[in-house]
Amino acid sequence: MTAIEGLQKQIEIYRQMTPTQRLEIAFRLRDLARALAQQGVRHQHPEWSKNEVEREVLRRFNLARDGLR
Repeated sequence: MTAIEGLQKQIEIYRQMTPTQRLEIAFRLRDLARALAQQGVRHQHPEWSKNEVEREVLRRFNLARDGLR
C-alpha cells in the first residue's frame, strides 16, 4: 500500500466513525501532543520545576495556535 492509498483508507475509516468517535481521537491526539511537548521541554531543561515545564508547554501551544490565525 502506498502512502496515498493509506491516507485514502484512513479517510474512509474516519468518515464511517460517529462524531463522538472522531472527537475522542482528537482528544487523544491532543493529549499525546502535550505529553510529547512536556518530554521535550524536560529534556531541554531538566532543572525546571513541573510548573515551569507546564508554562513553557502552554507558551509553545499558544504560539502554534496564534500562528494559525
